[in-house]
Amino acid sequence: MHMNGDYHVHTPFCPHGSNDSIEMYIEQALEKGIKELSFTEHAPLPVDFTDPTPDQDSAMSWEDLDAYIQLIENAKKTYKSQIKINLGFEVDYIEGYEEATTSFLDRYSHYIDDAILSVHMLRTPDYNYVCLDFSSEEFARIIQLFGSVEAVYDKYYRTIEKAIISDLGAFKPNRIGHLTLIHKYQRKYAVDQSYNVTIERLLDLIQEHHLELDVNTAGLYKEDCQELYPPLPIIEKAIQKGIRWKPGSDSHVSGTIARGFDQLKVNK
Repeated sequence: MHMNGDYHVHTPFCPHGSNDSIEMYIEQALEKGIKELSFTEHAPLPVDFTDPTPDQDSAMSWEDLDAYIQLIENAKKTYKSQIKINLGFEVDYIEGYEEATTSFLDRYSHYIDDAILSVHMLRTPDYNYVCLDFSSEEFARIIQLFGSVEAVYDKYYRTIEKAIISDLGAFKPNRIGHLTLIHKYQRKYAVDQSYNVTIERLLDLIQEHHLELDVNTAGLYKEDCQELYPPLPIIEKAIQKGIRWKPGSDSHVSGTIARGFDQLKVNK
């Protein structure tokens, strides 16, 4: 499904990405025979939310937003005859900031062709926030804060559930980003219980809310993960439940467009 598109791509506006130009991403996509490309830059975080990452580099700044929109709009026109380009965002679901997220989506809805709803931020037991995928060292600190790896996984999946069922208005993104991102460091911090039951329940909720899955190949290339987000058995389960999915490379550099898409041979 949708194998001729890459629906999760970043840009030079990503502070934790690269300076590769939009054109470099598009040229790579054309070279690889990609027919559709969704630029899904990290939407600016709510103004009264403090980015918890050590480098404060999770998302594009509000100051860059207009320039980003302008750049993608121009690229859409320039490449119109060669490739379908979607202007999009990867929107953070942040527990407790639903209202700010809804107002962002409402305000920019007429620009948005495609969007992903992802969980990177977890609310800690003392009501602060952490970013779960910043680094292995930071993940170790997060485990200390929550008390165990299991507690972190549990919080992640409960936050994903909130993202699925939350009311973010008429323009809520219809695709859930990298469902198993919490597995990013699984080879380093083993979890002694299976989350298959939890994930199965989340798939039922995704189906019930008519949402899609972002099948993200970036995990294959993370040394402590080495699997798709989510892995193949979960994708196959999703397909059995009638859930639609779209592949995304989550590219932060132009050379990784459509990387790993050959791994997406699923049994329909």
